[in-house]
Order: sequence, then C-alpha cells, then structure tokens
Amino acid sequence: MEDEIVIAGSYSSRGEADMLKGMLEAAGIRAEVLSDDAGGLYPQLQDILGVHLVVRREDLQRARELLDGTGGEGPD
Repeated sequence: MEDEIVIAGSYSSRGEADMLKGMLEAAGIRAEVLSDDAGGLYPQLQDILGVHLVVRREDLQRARELLDGTGGEGPD
C-alpha cells in the first residue's frame, strides 16, 4: 500500500515553498513541491493555482506544526 500524499500548505511562490520544504526535510519529514506553470510558459499560474507543499498523511500534523511555527524544536 502506498503512502497517501496530502497538501500541507499552499504558497504564492516556488521559492517560498522550496524554502519550507528544506525546513521540513531538516526535521526529518519528506516533502515535495508541486506547481503548474505550464513548463515555465505561464509563471502567473502560480499566483492563480498556488504552489503546493505535500507530505505523507502520517507526517501532516507535525509538518503543519512546523509550518505554523508551533513545532517546538523545529526552525522558526
């Protein structure tokens, strides 16, 4: 059975999502960034559709705590 992937957060830029992905990975949470800008042809789609940070469902609560800044030992 595969792990279910869920959205932990949505952001307006790939840079912000990539930075937060690094924070989650430093805390031991595997994360991926999903965005659609038509292969770079329409970067404004990120503003409309958002850039999503996804994690495994089992990591969702801890990821959201870290992303919200309430994760205790995680980076601020």
